This record gives sequence, structure tokens and C-alpha cells, in this order.
Amino acid sequence: MPPSDQRFPPASRLPVPGSGHGPLLLAMLVFLVAVVVTYGAWSSARRDTGAQLREAFDYRAHDMTYSIGRRMAVYEQVLRGARGYLRGSVAVSRADFAEYYRVLRLDQFFPGLEAIGIATLIPPGKLAAHEAAVRAEGYPHYRVQPDTPREVHTAISHIEPYSGRNLRAFGFDMYSEPVRRAAMEAARDSGQAALSGKVILVQEGHAGRQSGFLMYLPVYRSGMPTASIAQRRAALVGWVYAPFRMNDLMRGVGGSSAALLDIEIHDGASPGPDTLLYRSPETARLDQPRVETSSRLAIAGHTWTVTLRSGAALEATRETKRPLLIALTGIGLGFLLGLVVWLLATERRRALQLARSMTLELRESHDRIAAEQQRIKVILENAHDGFIAVDPDGRITDWNAQAARITGLAAADALGRPVEQLLPEERRAAFRAAFAAFAHGGECALLGRTTETNILHDSGRLVPVELAVTVLPAADGKGASVFMRDITPRREAEAREQQRQQRLDEARQALLRSQKLEAVGKLTGGVAHDFNNILHIISANVQLMLRAEGPPSRKRLHSILDAVERGARLAGQLLAFARRQPLHPTVVDVAQLLERMDSLLLRAAGDSVTVERSAAPDLWPTLVDPNQLENVLLNLVINARDAMDGAGDIALRLSNVTVDSAAAQADPELTPGDYVSVVVADTGHGMPPEVMERVFEPFFTTKPEGKGTGLGLSMAHGFVRQSGGHIRLASTPGAGTTVTIYLPRHVAPVTHLAPEPQARLHH
Repeated sequence: MPPSDQRFPPASRLPVPGSGHGPLLLAMLVFLVAVVVTYGAWSSARRDTGAQLREAFDYRAHDMTYSIGRRMAVYEQVLRGARGYLRGSVAVSRADFAEYYRVLRLDQFFPGLEAIGIATLIPPGKLAAHEAAVRAEGYPHYRVQPDTPREVHTAISHIEPYSGRNLRAFGFDMYSEPVRRAAMEAARDSGQAALSGKVILVQEGHAGRQSGFLMYLPVYRSGMPTASIAQRRAALVGWVYAPFRMNDLMRGVGGSSAALLDIEIHDGASPGPDTLLYRSPETARLDQPRVETSSRLAIAGHTWTVTLRSGAALEATRETKRPLLIALTGIGLGFLLGLVVWLLATERRRALQLARSMTLELRESHDRIAAEQQRIKVILENAHDGFIAVDPDGRITDWNAQAARITGLAAADALGRPVEQLLPEERRAAFRAAFAAFAHGGECALLGRTTETNILHDSGRLVPVELAVTVLPAADGKGASVFMRDITPRREAEAREQQRQQRLDEARQALLRSQKLEAVGKLTGGVAHDFNNILHIISANVQLMLRAEGPPSRKRLHSILDAVERGARLAGQLLAFARRQPLHPTVVDVAQLLERMDSLLLRAAGDSVTVERSAAPDLWPTLVDPNQLENVLLNLVINARDAMDGAGDIALRLSNVTVDSAAAQADPELTPGDYVSVVVADTGHGMPPEVMERVFEPFFTTKPEGKGTGLGLSMAHGFVRQSGGHIRLASTPGAGTTVTIYLPRHVAPVTHLAPEPQARLHH
């Protein structure tokens, strides 16, 4: 057989020793490698998901703790703004406080803030007066509660919004409850904000009650020192405070993190069932959370223990399927490489998504902080006063629009500038030294009170302002926040008022001069008229005597003599009015003088007039001219008779009167001292005000022509004033007239008058 016809199996088809188990061994080896690699990947995946859960939890836990602390710091600044608005006094009207709350829109911008109010410190013994004052303002059912007796009383006198649950708190004495009192005392003694322990707010009803707490900030009386605890206690007038319901607060604080965490907040450093303030809803809790952390948060001098656990929603984001998927896919020998690549790509994409999510959450947190800062800036920008913040180096760090309007400096020009440049040049060195001492622990005389001063406008002119300064704590010292109010309109109004008063005084002086000139003119006219009549009588009688033959007629001589006597009487009355008449004063018992004049007074009054006399049994003596006093009393009785048309009652009353300083202030012309009071009262027609204003003027009379000279009351006024006394007139139309004469008391022995009748002048 030829070779080509021989049948040999190809070399490739020859059996190789062990080649039957090679693919299996290789498959087992690859499978073993795949299992080892898969196990490593599975273990790594479990660790990665745990680490991712821990990172996400740590981030959200830190964000939640920071948000709580930041929100409470913002609420503390809200209280500081309210204290600055009060300016050292809690006596602000409720309408103004409600307007302050409405303008700031605290209910919209600060969720969780149940209310903002004022707790007024009631001075000892002033509780009833305080309740009465509030009731008089339109709150008839207001009372301070509870009614139990205690040494110190306070009351919630202002609360906004004044509606709903807050009505239950109006008038409540928070100082009567130990937990609230401890926080109020801490705020009072430190001068800083203080947080209370866990309480149930008085606003709570029977349903849906929540745990709560309160934040207090003391209000010290303007102008009083507050350097020591004793001074702060003495200067305290109340607290501005805010109540919080814990569940409502956490709904406003939590944001996106609240739904992913199991949050538990306890009051104090030792958690327990009685200290629990807040716990997340049951939907966020797990029986066995994978991650947990606990920290202590210091808020306004008070400690909270915040425990955070991973919630069901957060753990649901953990990739529990990925390790199982790695294990299942790793077993597939044919898809090992593709699966590994796919897993790596998936891991990278997930890592990028997680990084983007964390970046987004950080940006949202930053935006929330920026929004809160913007809200505070809006409040300051819309404040009625200028606001300046100064760092420990004395440079301006904050500046609102009102400050720019007052000083003429834009914020860009003011920020970073030394605050001393707002003062005149001569005061800058002293201010620089004083502020440096204050910034490094010293005291400031401007704290706790308002101060008026002048600052330098950008144009160079001085602007009068009112300053209210508070401490602004800083890491490297103390700064200051200053509220500044332009009082130029007030100063201008005061200047205008002073000018108005000056013009009014000048007008009064001109009126007095005019009235004096008018009185002198009337006096001159009256004297000329009366003396002219007398001279006519004398002239006519002399002419008749010259024409007559024979000796002078006695009738004419008597007529001339009568005219001369009338002129003498007129001159005496004028001298009495001018207080120039010659007086012969003696010590007189007015009761005896009046008794001696009894018959004369009765004849002058007439039969239809009843004259009643009364005198104090121990009437004091007085030093006067008795004849002139008789003439005055007789004229007053005649005037009373004429005012009653000859029928009525006249009362003559004598008494001792002591005029003290209070009565003298009510009547500036009446000097303090002891007087004998002589009162002549009638039941006549009385006088209207326009007649009373002129009753003491010479020649002024309301009687018909020829019935009087108009010199009777003016003569009485002049005599009494010349004797060191006073005369007062009181009259009501239709009710009669009362004339009161005050004669100075004389302490020498009384000289009794001889009962000799004397001629009296008639009105």
C-alpha cells in the first residue's frame, strides 16, 4: 500500500495526557479565583456601604446639631433686638409692641417661635396698682396669676401675637414657678440670655400638649449701672422672653435631615424619662439602628443632650443589595471581567452621585445660614435707628441704611473705618483710649443707658444724636453695637418752643404795658372830669359873689367849702388807690371795730337787708389804720346793698387764717403767713368775668351815672395793699359776690379803741 494511503490521526487530535481534566481544573481555578475575588469584593462592598452610611449620618448629625444651635442663636438675637427697641423700659404701649412684632414679621421668618413677650417686674406693694393700670387700658379681666402669696411678683404684661393659646399666658407670673424662676434669675444676674429647663407652657391646653422651654433676656432701667450683680439686680425692670414648643421648633429646624434621623433631645447632661424634650415620630425610628451618636449642646447658659440615631429612611438608602449582586455576578465565570468592570463603573457613578448629593446639601445648609443672615440684615436695614457694629480694634464692621442717612456716609465708605472718625477732632484721642480699655476688659459708661452727643456728618457739620450702646462679644476682646437716633428734629422743636415762649412773654409784657397805659388814661380822665366839676362849682359861686352887691352870701361860701371838701375826699381816694395816703396804723381788734360800727352798718344797709356778723373767739389783732378800715367796710356793705337792689342778706365773717406754701403757690401774690380774714358776702346779682377783671380799676363802675365815683373798690385795694394785706374777689352771676380781705396778724398787745363815733366817707 502506498504511503499516501496510510491512515494516521493528526497530531492535534492525539490525546494528551491529562488533557481531559485541564478545562475542569482551569474552570475550577477560575471559579476559585472568582470566588476569592467575589468574596473580597463582597466584603469590601459591605464595608463601603457601612462607611457611606456612617459618613452620611455624621454629616446629617453635624448639620442637625449645628442647625439647632444656630437657630437658637438667631432667636437670641431676636430677643436682643427687642431689648434694644425697649431702650431700658418695659413701659411700652401694647399697640407699639404689636406693631413692632407685625413689622418684623417674626411669625413668618422665625418658625417655632411661639411668641415674644415682656415679663414686667412688679415693685413690692404695687401689685394692685399694676392690675388696675392694665385693666384701665382695656383689659377688664386682667389679673396676675397664680394668687398664692409670695415676696416677688412678675407678670406677662405684653405678648404677641395676642391671640389663640397666648391669651392663657397674659398676666401669668413666671417667677412663681421654680424652673422658670431659675432661668430668670440667671439672666438677671449675668445680663445675658438664659434658657429654662423643661416645662409645660401655660399656653398648652388639655389636648396635644408638648414639652417646651423659654428663653429670657433681662431689661435694665436706662441710665443705671450694671457692672456688678447687685447693680444689675437693682436696675432690673423686667425680661423680654420667648416661649417655645419643642415639636413646633424641631419642625422648623429639621429641614431635610429630620426625616432621616431619629432625634432625641434631653434637658441637661443626664438623660432620663423626665428630661426628655423631644423624640422623633415613630416612623423615623428603628429597633436596632446601625449608627448612633450623642453630644452636649450649650444654649444660652443651658445644656441639652442631643442623641442622634440613623433612622429608617436613612438606612433605606444603604446599598444592601450590592454585596449580594457582587456575589451572584462574581460566580458567573464567563461574565467575570465584564461584571467587575460594570461594578467598578457602577461604584464610580454612585460615588459621584453621593458627592453631588453631599455638595447640594452643603450648599442648601449654606443658603439657609445666608438666608437667616439676610433676614437679620433686613431687620437692621429697616430699623428706625442707625445701627453700627464695632470690633475690638475700634473699626466699623456693620452699618445700616439709617446710619448712612444720619452721617452721610455710604456703607462702602464706612466699613473698616475707625469709629472715632465719626467724632469731632478734639474728642478722638480720648475716645480711642477709652475704647481700647473697654475692649480689653474695662468698663464703658455708655452701657445700659441712652446718651446724647454730637457726631460729625460727612459734610463737616455736627449732628445731634442719641446713642444706646451694648456689648458685642468677640473672640479677641469686646466690641460694641450702637443704635443711633438723629434728634435734630427734637432739638429744632425745642428751639421753636423756646422762641415761642419768648415771643409769648414779650406779648404779655406789651399787653401789660398797654393795660397800664389804658388804666393811667382812665385815671387821668376821671380825675380831670371830677376836678373840673368841682372847679365849675367854685368858679360859678365866686362869679355870682362878684356880681352880687353887699357882703358875700354864706350860702355861696358854704357851697364853695363843700366843693373843696369833695376835692379833698377825691384826693384822699386817689392817694389810697396809689397807696400813698398818710396812714395812722394802730393795733386793732377787728371784732371790736365791727361791733362799734354795728349801728352805722345797719343804717347803711337799710331796713330790707339782713346783716349777719360772726367772729372767731380768739381772733388775732392786726396793725391797720382803723378809720380807713371803717371806710373800706362801709363801702363794701354799701356796694353789697346796691348789688341786691336794697333787699337780701349780707354776711360779715371774721376768722384766723394761716397761708402755707402750697396755698401761696396757687396764688402767687399771696405770701405765706398768719392773717386776720374779713369776709363780706352778699346774695346779689353777682358779676360776670369781664366785670371782675376791671373791678379794681379807678373810676370803673357798673352803677348808673351819678350813683358812684368808681373809686370805692380801688381805694379798698390800695389801702389793703398799703397795709401789707391782700384782697380777693369771688363772684358768680346770679349767686352773689364775696370779698375777702387778708390783714397781717400783729403779735403785740391789743390797743382797745375808744368808742368815739367818727365821720365816715360814703361810696
